Amino acid sequence: MEYSRRNILVGGGVGAGLVVAWGLWPRAYPPSLTVAPGEQAFGAWLKIGRDGIVTVAVPQAEHGQGIATTLAQVVADELGADWRTVAVEPAPISPLYANPIGVDSLFEGAFDRLPQGARDEWLRRDRVMLTAGSSSLRMFEPPARIAAATARALMAQVAARRWGVDSRACEARDGFIVHGNQRLRFAELAEAAAGETVPHPPPLGSGGAGRLMGKDVPRLDAPAKIDGSANFTADIRLPDMLHVALRHAPLGRAGAIRVDRAAAMKVLGVVDVIEGDDWVAVAAASWWIAQKGLDALAPRAQSAGALPTSQAIVQALDAALKEEGHTVLTRGDVAEGLEGPGLIEASYRIGTGVHAAIEPRAAVAAWQDGGLELWVPTLAPEAARAVAARAAAIPEARIIVHAMPIGGGFGLGLENSAVAQAAMIAAKLKRPVNVQWSRTEDLRCDAYRAPAMARMTARLAQGKLVGWRGRIATPSTGKALAERVMPAGLVRWGMRGEGRGDAYAMGGAVPPYAIPALAVHHHDASLPVPTGHVRGGAHVANCFITESFIDECAREAGADPLAWRIAMLGQEPRLARCLSTAAPLGGWEGGAAGSGQGVAAHGFRGSYVAVMAEAHRDEGGRPVVDRLVAAIDCGRVVNPDIVRQQVEGGLIFGLAALRGGAVGFERGWAVPSRLGALNLPRLADTPDITVELIDSNEAAGGVGELAVPPVAPAIANALATLPGAPRIRSLPMEFSA
Repeated sequence: MEYSRRNILVGGGVGAGLVVAWGLWPRAYPPSLTVAPGEQAFGAWLKIGRDGIVTVAVPQAEHGQGIATTLAQVVADELGADWRTVAVEPAPISPLYANPIGVDSLFEGAFDRLPQGARDEWLRRDRVMLTAGSSSLRMFEPPARIAAATARALMAQVAARRWGVDSRACEARDGFIVHGNQRLRFAELAEAAAGETVPHPPPLGSGGAGRLMGKDVPRLDAPAKIDGSANFTADIRLPDMLHVALRHAPLGRAGAIRVDRAAAMKVLGVVDVIEGDDWVAVAAASWWIAQKGLDALAPRAQSAGALPTSQAIVQALDAALKEEGHTVLTRGDVAEGLEGPGLIEASYRIGTGVHAAIEPRAAVAAWQDGGLELWVPTLAPEAARAVAARAAAIPEARIIVHAMPIGGGFGLGLENSAVAQAAMIAAKLKRPVNVQWSRTEDLRCDAYRAPAMARMTARLAQGKLVGWRGRIATPSTGKALAERVMPAGLVRWGMRGEGRGDAYAMGGAVPPYAIPALAVHHHDASLPVPTGHVRGGAHVANCFITESFIDECAREAGADPLAWRIAMLGQEPRLARCLSTAAPLGGWEGGAAGSGQGVAAHGFRGSYVAVMAEAHRDEGGRPVVDRLVAAIDCGRVVNPDIVRQQVEGGLIFGLAALRGGAVGFERGWAVPSRLGALNLPRLADTPDITVELIDSNEAAGGVGELAVPPVAPAIANALATLPGAPRIRSLPMEFSA
């Protein structure tokens, strides 16, 4: 849907403004859960079977963050279910599972041009189901809890009528409706409960609810992952299936790709050779045979333009910094704040990061009767369906998408290149195909974490920060990403203009501290490499820049870096509390010279974190991280163990960003193209980790990405205290040499 004169009326006169006609009014969308014999659905979120199994519909992709468990725990907690009888299933594509909070979080509020109600309704009508921005619980806990409370109340009404008592005197407990010594199983009540009158308002938090909130219940997905029975996309096998391997042209403007088709077709088991715009593929009886066919194919790309190189990227970032930037935020008189003695200046550089996903890109497509059935590891199923429809030249209504579990994708599931390839090849061959990228292709053709370059200026007066200016050169990743995963009309009409810079690219660039005069500028850099969302987003780069520079200012002022930060956080008490909690846990000694201690703090996705690091250099001068202490305020916690898992994983991911996890470019190829050459942390490199969850009654915040951004600056700040050690001003740190 797009704005037009037919559905938008602009009124005039006193008190008149934008009048939204009937075409934008909210609609009622019926639940579309598939109900098996013996099951009863309660809204769009749960089903109860005659066998007593409570099945929870999960609209978000499970990619290690634990949403399949935590959302089920929310439902079971409010319902009063026995955790041993709870199961989950993927929710169907439906407007009911659209995720406006995820859109706001991922794109940093870049769609705020539209009124919120109109924007949210647009997202629902276009079925924008998005797993991103650590938004799953923040978006879906309320409706899932309401559905569970309603189901509990309906079953209580049925039981109370049978017993001749007041339903408000009944409780739900471990899968039973209970009144004194009387009890009935959910399984005996569910079918009759469907005909009851829905109570208004739903009785949230009463009638036995609340017994599972905040408990470390076991993960529902763990057993299958442990015993290997969990199916991922690469595991899908269908009758008459072909396996497809691909090779891509170098990045840049690909001209033609010359191939030796005849040689490939001579390889026993090769069925066909398929050519795309910037890739070639071989379909064969097995993936190994397909790779052999690719070798025989000997593809040679002819470039139609300059090929990306690391030097060209650095030059483009440097050139962007010399141009006038977009002002993201300004307060106070920055020119006056930076006028006079006490100036501090520093430059920072961020390399091009990779997802290095555990599961390389894959997609399965089956052609049948002019339609497609897809099995894909996607974080945006409706976007994947649209991409497949264009690639196969068929209507979207002819495509069924099965969103598969994702093996540690770190945001890669937002990209749909493999989906387009699988759809095109299946439509051409009229057979099921399993498209699997190699590890080399996955690293060479990534949607990279955007590189950046920053020039920071601040001024101290009487030991206090009085002026701050940040200039950051980086591409407009948010706009490019939105064009790939969001409805075209919404991007065109609803996305913020260029005047304020790219909101995604500037995520986390504004420091949370009370600095009287402050300005942050985005210098948009046009780069010849595709960029996308990697876990933590632009916050990884911008937090590193901001928290490193704050530390440099603190040391120039001769202050304790931790106490100095806390003194400037009067408007951010939750972040100050994280810092004051991490300090005693880590044995903070003031961060003095030679201490090997450093801190960093950050807040986003509705949560706050402080990280204290201890580090030293070994006899060869190589940095060694000894300890990481993280204090977390993420509001109300559903499952503490899953929160700790996400924080611990985030700390290691942040350590990877400091050590490596980045690529350079030579003649259009990303290098290195092997996982083992990315200098990622191994078990032997893992420091001692302490995670403290701060009790809070605030609304639940996101945790999947929370711990990633502050790790690298905390470690860099710790290493800067060591004698003779240069300050690390780049990610990864090897760039500092």
